Parts: sequence; C-alpha cells; structure tokens
Amino acid sequence: MSDILTCQKCETKNRVTNPPAGQVPVCARCGAPLPWLHDGTDASFAEDTRAGVPVIVDFWAPWCGPCRVMGPILEQIAKDMPGKVRIVKVNVDENPRSPAQFGVQGIPTLVMFKDGEAVDQIVGVVQKPLLVERIRHLQNLA
Repeated sequence: MSDILTCQKCETKNRVTNPPAGQVPVCARCGAPLPWLHDGTDASFAEDTRAGVPVIVDFWAPWCGPCRVMGPILEQIAKDMPGKVRIVKVNVDENPRSPAQFGVQGIPTLVMFKDGEAVDQIVGVVQKPLLVERIRHLQNLA
C-alpha cells in the first residue's frame, strides 16, 4: 500500500510506501521529511503502528462531530512536525477490528504508539498544544 504525501518545502507529491524500520519518509526531490498522515485499515494496522517516530492512531468516523474537530488539528500537527510523528486515521465503521483491540468505546480516540507498543490513549477532542506536549514526551522516552 502506498500514500501520496506532499512536501511542505518544495510542494512535490511523493508516492510513499512504509519506509524501513527507524526511517521516516522524505521528499524524493529535496530530501525534506514529509508530513506523515494517512488512512489506515485493519489489514495495515500492525505495520502502520511501527515507525521510528511516535505514532498517533486516530479512531474516528465521518458522522462524528468531535472527530471533524480533531481531524484538522492532527493534519496541522503532521505539517508542523514532519519526520517527527506519524498520524494514522482509522475509520471505525469500515475497520471494526482495530478499535475493538484497544477497547475503543467513544470517538475520537487517539492511541499513541512508541516502538510498536501502545503507550498512551486520549478519548475526545484535545487541543493542539497538549497533544504536541504528549508527542514530545513520547519522543523523549528511551
């Protein structure tokens, strides 16, 4: 599975597959880290949660009002922190196994991963500064 990620530096569109463990996607033209935000599925979930950077999985649904508030916040974080965080959006209506695995009962629910392990969870809308603080905390964990 590949995604199209747009470079914030030179605006080149890049087709990206999962990079090797410990690496982040970079622009093929200028080499800048790319904002790593994409849709995930039950089938891709295990691979999506393994990265060399913290991973935030957003369990959401298109009919959910609070989810529509959280979406732009996550998009902005991906743009502000290219190469430092991976954001995976999982539609709970289309992918019921992954949210069930983490006991998701309300959406939006954000599950944060470090080295492929779930280490934090937030239910409901969270403001950008608090979420950035949690991401930085995950980055500092050894």
